[in-house]
Amino acid sequence: MSSFKGAAPQYIDGEWRPGAGAWDIIDFDPWTGEKLAAFTVATARQVDEAYRAAERAQRDWAAAGPYARRPVFERAIRLIDERAAELTQAIVSEVGGTHVKAAYELRLAKEFLREAVRLALGPQARILPSVTDGKENHVHREPVGVAGVVSPFTFPFLLSLKSVAPALALGNAVVLKPHQSTPVVGGVLVARVLEDAGLPPGVLNLVVTDIAEIGDALLDHPVPKVISFTGSDRTGRHVAAVAASGFKRCVLELGGNSPFVVLDDADVGYAVDAAVFSRFVHQGQGYACAGRVLVHRAVWEEFTAAFVERTRTLKAGDPRDPETVIGPLITPAQADAVSALTAQALAEGATALLRGRVRGCLAEPTVLTDVPEGSAVLRQEISGPLALLVPFEDDEEAVRIANDTPYGLGGAVHTRDIERGVALARRVETGMFHVNDATVHDEPLVPFGGEKNSGLGRLNGDAALEAFTTERWVSVQHRRSGFPF
Repeated sequence: MSSFKGAAPQYIDGEWRPGAGAWDIIDFDPWTGEKLAAFTVATARQVDEAYRAAERAQRDWAAAGPYARRPVFERAIRLIDERAAELTQAIVSEVGGTHVKAAYELRLAKEFLREAVRLALGPQARILPSVTDGKENHVHREPVGVAGVVSPFTFPFLLSLKSVAPALALGNAVVLKPHQSTPVVGGVLVARVLEDAGLPPGVLNLVVTDIAEIGDALLDHPVPKVISFTGSDRTGRHVAAVAASGFKRCVLELGGNSPFVVLDDADVGYAVDAAVFSRFVHQGQGYACAGRVLVHRAVWEEFTAAFVERTRTLKAGDPRDPETVIGPLITPAQADAVSALTAQALAEGATALLRGRVRGCLAEPTVLTDVPEGSAVLRQEISGPLALLVPFEDDEEAVRIANDTPYGLGGAVHTRDIERGVALARRVETGMFHVNDATVHDEPLVPFGGEKNSGLGRLNGDAALEAFTTERWVSVQHRRSGFPF
């Protein structure tokens, strides 16, 4: 495949080059087990070279101004359209994504590039009043300089661009490290699109590597002022600690255990469709996927029967088949983790309403109920096609169960009473909540992020402006000031 053959994974100062490390990252197709490519890892020295190149290139890139930056993103959108077949094939092969998932990811990636264009042309300064006669307070919004971006394996093309595009649009330079399981979709293809769109050398740099090789070199390097990390809360905790020691700003988009709440007045058929999507989209590997499906006892039997039957119809298997809904998980270890959680819940007394098989990276959907209230399985992130159905008696109990987790990313509630739904949504400790919809959503203009262990800061829209710029106060005194001595 052209995306993987002959790919040099490191893109530093406008040049594609091999890694200088002593070992290789092997890139596998999670469905076939086929070796797609082998990439020699970048060293800490190459990370330094990437950051130094970004530091040099950033000054001219920022000085060029928003109208010079805007065409790069406009051309990138066109290139994604032109390369849609190649990009889709890469997502299917490297990520194990289905065709539906690939289309969703590429569509949103283009929307975020369009939002980058809007950000590039936004206001760069404002004048604020002063308590002192004759003085003007100018507040200038300026790029932070260089940002380090670490992207995950779940939606790698989209989630790389989600930080890279606004950071670049606002006049910063970037060093990107994709997840080691998705170096091509999350790194190489992102860099190629932007390079071919006319991004100057050094403004975006790519390093494909692993902490086993570079340690904390990407995080504690003196050049970057912002680290944008998407991944697990365990790793995010370490990222935050290292960044804080260097007074770097952190944007952390971490894991979740989103509740999907079905109230007694819900449209049950519609709620079933939304819940099945929320739990099983991209095999349940998205951070905003519904970790628990909470169902009012008044509709428990109707909802449960329909949910199990709908889940049973989901085709699991080869992601190259356009009919496939459940493709492989990213690694066999991920599939084994889902098996272990299922076994733990069953050992604790849970009931399997549907029990899927696990073969290699493929985990077929499983639906459990009767999971004991104190089970750790209910409180943790589940990155795979395992659904937990939990009954509740009233809105108070639904809120209590929804909040009984260290995570706080997203959620959804279904009800015919919109005010009731909004009231419940505002009581759940998450960064995002959706009334009469799925838990999995992302839009370029709205702040995306979580509470508790689900992260720090926000991305998208004006939140990205806050993440990748800093404010500088310049005052102008038009009259002579008086001084106390």
